Amino acid sequence: MSLYGKMIDLVDLAFEMQASAEGVSLQEIQEKYNVSRRTAERMKEALYNRFQHMEVVDTGERAKRWRIPSRTLNGFISISAEELAVFKTAISLLKRYSTEENAKTMARLEVKVRNLIKPETRNRIAVDAEELMKAEELVCYPSSAISINQEILSKIRQAILSCHQIKIKYRYKFKSKISETVLIPYGFLYGQNDHFLVARHVHKHDAENNPRTYSLVNILEVEILPETFNSDGFSLSDYAEESFGIWHEKPHKVVWKFSPKVADEVKNLVFHPKQQMTEEKDGSITVQFQAGGIKEMEHYLSKYGDNVKIIKSEKI
Repeated sequence: MSLYGKMIDLVDLAFEMQASAEGVSLQEIQEKYNVSRRTAERMKEALYNRFQHMEVVDTGERAKRWRIPSRTLNGFISISAEELAVFKTAISLLKRYSTEENAKTMARLEVKVRNLIKPETRNRIAVDAEELMKAEELVCYPSSAISINQEILSKIRQAILSCHQIKIKYRYKFKSKISETVLIPYGFLYGQNDHFLVARHVHKHDAENNPRTYSLVNILEVEILPETFNSDGFSLSDYAEESFGIWHEKPHKVVWKFSPKVADEVKNLVFHPKQQMTEEKDGSITVQFQAGGIKEMEHYLSKYGDNVKIIKSEKI
């Protein structure tokens, strides 16, 4: 990496350390900048020599974490027209996926960011940003209109933040019945055609009481209960990675082989965050990963016809 590139990484790390309440560890520096532990240590030391009031954050973890106090770097912050224009795209995407409340929050954040721009450059940057916005638009695809009760969404968020159980009145789509269920809410998964609450049933104690998804559209009422819960180390990102799509089942090890005719297209696709993609000598592409959701996989692969073969699909 060039000296200029190293300087950019150091500046970026400094802002990261100021923005993080819990601080940044050496392991996180290694992962973000793809460097060795020794290089991560040198980066941290370089910033410590410049900002000697850098703090060691006590999070109860074994690994040390460092942060730079708030406002230390504020005089170095500048906002470009390109960065400002990204807000429009982000807001449009949130609206497209029917997450109106998140879109409103993003719009409020945009106003705050605009107010951080220095007065002498604010008008010029705003005009440039408007021109960039006119040059970008989203492709229109048919999708379901998702109407979610924002009061219900707000209550669930409140319960998640305060670690309280909830009681919901839920309409089961295919069973044509409404029932009340007490849940431990973990978080939300947003899809193109539906959005879901990921939660665990409180009153089931058998081995099959795994977290499951509840369509937000079908949640009719929410009550926050006084009982609290412990998340037990549940990771929403790990849960999402267990499936191809939204439906969970026992994971399968799958291997797909795409013909050279579609290789150029397939090279740029991410079928799963932990996929392994190999370009074979004949120009074909082999993709393998582990996840549930076999029916959704088959439905997706059907568009490739004879240009894809399922080499392996077996339960783990």
